[in-house]
Amino acid sequence: MLQIQNSLCASICLGLRQLFAIEASDLSLQETKKEFEGTYTFVVFPYTKQAGMAPPMIAQKLGEFVQTDNNLVSGFQVVQGFLNLSLTEETWVSILAESLADTQAFQLAPKKETVLIEYSSPNTNKPLHLGHLRNNFLGYSVAQIMQAAGYEVIKTNLVNDRGIHICKSMLAYQLFGQGETPESSGTKGDHLVGKYYVAFDKAYKEEIETLKKAGKTEDQAKAEAPILVQAQAMLLAWEQQDPEVLALWERMNSWVFAGFEKSYAQMGVDFDKIYRESNTYLLGKQLVDEGLDQGVFYKKPDGSVWINLEAEGLDEKLVLRKDGTSVYITQDMGTAQLKYGDFGAKQSIYVVGNEQDYHFEVLFHILKKLNKPFSTGNFHLSYGMVDLPSGKMKSREGTVVDADDLMAEMVQTAKDRTLELGKIDGFSDEESNALFNQLGMGALKYFLLKVDPKKRMLFNPAESIDFQGNTGPFIQYTHARIKSIIRKATELNLNTTWAVGPTITLAAAEKELVYLVAQYKLKIEEAATQLAPSVIAQYVYDLAKEFNKFYNELSIINEEDETKQKIRLSLVELTGKTIQQAAKLLGVIVPERM
Repeated sequence: MLQIQNSLCASICLGLRQLFAIEASDLSLQETKKEFEGTYTFVVFPYTKQAGMAPPMIAQKLGEFVQTDNNLVSGFQVVQGFLNLSLTEETWVSILAESLADTQAFQLAPKKETVLIEYSSPNTNKPLHLGHLRNNFLGYSVAQIMQAAGYEVIKTNLVNDRGIHICKSMLAYQLFGQGETPESSGTKGDHLVGKYYVAFDKAYKEEIETLKKAGKTEDQAKAEAPILVQAQAMLLAWEQQDPEVLALWERMNSWVFAGFEKSYAQMGVDFDKIYRESNTYLLGKQLVDEGLDQGVFYKKPDGSVWINLEAEGLDEKLVLRKDGTSVYITQDMGTAQLKYGDFGAKQSIYVVGNEQDYHFEVLFHILKKLNKPFSTGNFHLSYGMVDLPSGKMKSREGTVVDADDLMAEMVQTAKDRTLELGKIDGFSDEESNALFNQLGMGALKYFLLKVDPKKRMLFNPAESIDFQGNTGPFIQYTHARIKSIIRKATELNLNTTWAVGPTITLAAAEKELVYLVAQYKLKIEEAATQLAPSVIAQYVYDLAKEFNKFYNELSIINEEDETKQKIRLSLVELTGKTIQQAAKLLGVIVPERM
């Protein structure tokens, strides 16, 4: 389709030059709206002044020129300042033939460039929650899209396994745990550790209230609460390699990592390299020392180290506490250097929520001021938070929507809805359970990915699992329908392979489907450029919707004209493969049957 667009743009450029003496470049065509005739639309309004005539007249003259100049065009329609171009029957047949013959239909040419994509980035003081689901699905999908776009992709995960928040869970476990383990409690490891993070917050709030009653101000009470002072002392002991603290830290982290592994397996995401901040924060401190020597950073009288970014329109930023302990920015500096040393990637994409927009703006400025080779090509893929009808989540208060619980609930809902609709006749228990999982996870992934990453979104579990509308199950059901048609054709020994012969006239529904299938590579490029899985989600929904229109309007298996039957079966098969590949970019599995 790109070649066709380029050819049409070349004719339009020539027409503008010869008819109106207008030199134009970088022209773009739009998809013609459904209510009008045509495939591509060219907007002539920007050329009104130069041409010295009304937009409809410009469009009319330009349409006549292009139809004469370009043998791909069969006719045109003028709607005010819009020139709608229709393609010839030969062109449509050619598009279908090329799509069927394209052995690299689902993969763009190699770009010989490595891209690092960092996503997930959990803390080892609590289990994964709904926000992590959007992060993981988004990061994994962007990785799939970039890979399809021809990049070599490295998927990384930076686990925040150290710091004051980790010590809060550790201390609460020391105080209240009584030796409880995942095995003794029958609790998944990350959930068990998260339980003590909540316990710390409860005890901390109680101590604050006690201190306030004793005459302390709110700020004094928060700073002097004994349990917080103990947690801060534990962090210092950890950095000083205290054996007892390290042993507890390693033990509790091992519980969390085992829990994360199970969650990631259910999500269907993976990583090529997992970094831990416990291995990177010291490297960050070395960069702070370098920056002090270079005058990039400065030390305050209390010993804390800062950078002044007011000239960049930002603020002063702490990079090392007065007691010498690291902050997040310190660790991220170290990790950036470590990742570059490992892979030397020119691009590094950080998939992190938009509450960290300022943090990454500061980080990228710091790397540039340090004049590091990895200071360019960094991009923060910022995304909005996910809300539920019940409101905002707060992990420290135990009001988080747990990722494991939500995934299990989605699979159960898929099971209930599928049994209600009676879509699993003849399935074994194993096949049924696999289908419920595919539908539940497909619904969840698709719903979270179909929204532009930058937008805050409301997740509605009931809406996401619907078999009609813009949902994962609708797309999955469409694919299953396609596979059912192919199976039936095979059983009847029908030939699904069409060879190009004399030009035929395709029905409108066939043309719409051919057009969309041929758009696949353009959509990959668009999604990769924008780092937006929502582009692929909208595309695969449009494709599924168009297929169902095609299915309802035209006879396929029962078509008596053998050539038409072959064409339609070939198109059905190609559409099924395209839906499967597009869904794969979203991490969604489409069933063979339902």
